[in-house]
Amino acid sequence: MVAGAVLAREAGVSLRTIRRDIATLQAMGADIDAEAGVGYALRPGFLLPPLSFTEEELHALVIGAEWVSRQTDAALAEAVRNALAKIDSVLTPTLRPALDDSSFYVASGPPSVATRFDLAQCRRAMREQRKMRVVYREESGGTSERIVWPIMLGFDGSGRSFAAWCEREAGYCIFDAERVVDMTLLVEHYPGSRRQLVKAWRAVAERLCAQRVR
Repeated sequence: MVAGAVLAREAGVSLRTIRRDIATLQAMGADIDAEAGVGYALRPGFLLPPLSFTEEELHALVIGAEWVSRQTDAALAEAVRNALAKIDSVLTPTLRPALDDSSFYVASGPPSVATRFDLAQCRRAMREQRKMRVVYREESGGTSERIVWPIMLGFDGSGRSFAAWCEREAGYCIFDAERVVDMTLLVEHYPGSRRQLVKAWRAVAERLCAQRVR
């Protein structure tokens, strides 16, 4: 048997949390012996239930995977293939054909014009909360150089865009990927939390939409 205090220390949680989680596992069918003042023991033979999907859920996964593999970058496409392989390994024989269903088609979406926008680099900037230097083609035809804090990617048909805090504008902007002339990932990190910046940007966007409705 393992004492609850030992489990709590190794998991970095409270003893109360351990007791609650053990009770949850027992309710799920785990054959766990619990002896007050002694600890817990998992009897042999218990396995967690396998992942269970309906055919519709698998079709949704296939369509989503096809879209990601054709519309994004090579790293995400590889991640999708790995994820599907892991799902395939735990499916029952009767459901496995649904994952290999070829009745769906998602078209590829390469940029329609030449662009220097690097999707993988932008994703890295978002993940590591790093600033980017972007040379951007304005609607007037000229170009401007900006330091931006990328917070979100957007996909609209075959088009791509990204939302960012722009230091030059001192506000949130949406940049069209096709108008990126050059981009450089900087060493400097932007402050705060990206998730909080996304929330703030959405609040601004909703307020502007509400103003338009009036």
